[in-house]
Amino acid sequence: MSEKEPDNQVLSALVSDLIKERKSARRFGYVKYGLWAVAFAVAASTIAMERSDIDDAGAKEITAAVNVYGEISEGSPASAEVIKKSIAKAFDDSRTKAVALRINSPGGSPVQAGEVYDEIKRQRQLHKDIKVYAVISDLGASGAYYIASAADEIYANRASLVGSIGVTAATFGYVDLMHTVGVERRAYTSGEHKAFLDPFQPKNAEESAFWENVLKTTHAQFIKAVEDGRGARLKIDGHPELFSGLIWSGEQALQLGLIDHLGDVDFVARDVVGASRVVDFTAKENPFDRFAKRIGASVADQISMTMGFSGPVIR
Repeated sequence: MSEKEPDNQVLSALVSDLIKERKSARRFGYVKYGLWAVAFAVAASTIAMERSDIDDAGAKEITAAVNVYGEISEGSPASAEVIKKSIAKAFDDSRTKAVALRINSPGGSPVQAGEVYDEIKRQRQLHKDIKVYAVISDLGASGAYYIASAADEIYANRASLVGSIGVTAATFGYVDLMHTVGVERRAYTSGEHKAFLDPFQPKNAEESAFWENVLKTTHAQFIKAVEDGRGARLKIDGHPELFSGLIWSGEQALQLGLIDHLGDVDFVARDVVGASRVVDFTAKENPFDRFAKRIGASVADQISMTMGFSGPVIR
């Protein structure tokens, strides 16, 4: 072997390493630019979605629509954060003649529904010349009806499902199963009721009674909100089942005073408001934010499921 051969081998190795580093840097650059492109596309599409429905220079007066679709819960498209932001945008637009809440929801969190209810009431006080119409399509139950009751008037289809003014919370008991498989529960707590409603321990009558009272309190808050919103229109006398959690068709709801008229959003905009142009003001989250919120909500839900417990739900 000549003296130059080792030098050539070292030089060759250095060149090879340099080429690999450059290729790696080039690939990283492609990834970086690709991520920037995706981020830009998401931002652009989000802005376009938000403006496409709202911008309409040809309409001097509009009916501003806000969607309440799906479960009302934190991190969902029907969260209080999203709906409140949408309602504020709708009221602040100079062309808005009325606001229409397009509702198709089974209900959900009493906290989220209560926040939206309060925001509607607040906006109505600030903009007394702008009426709010709740329009129920397929379903306006529980928390969704809670929200609807804050409107000036409620509309629905004759076959819509309306009502379900009640509160529910679910848990499970695994005591017998644990005995069967030979598992012993070991819980260490610093408070007498810290393991409250633990599904791995026998049912406690005192704690069950306490929890029932919590649900009754939430139910009473729900009833008061509906009574404040609907007033004398509710046919309470002779209908003790009104606040029992039952659900009715649109025709039945009309007779009970749960809704004011039959009709859809187009009917309300055209024949009631007098501004047939319906513009969607529902805030649309970009996919990254929505994904992050869903991850957080999923973690919380998984913890509740693992513990066999769920909080109050108006549904």
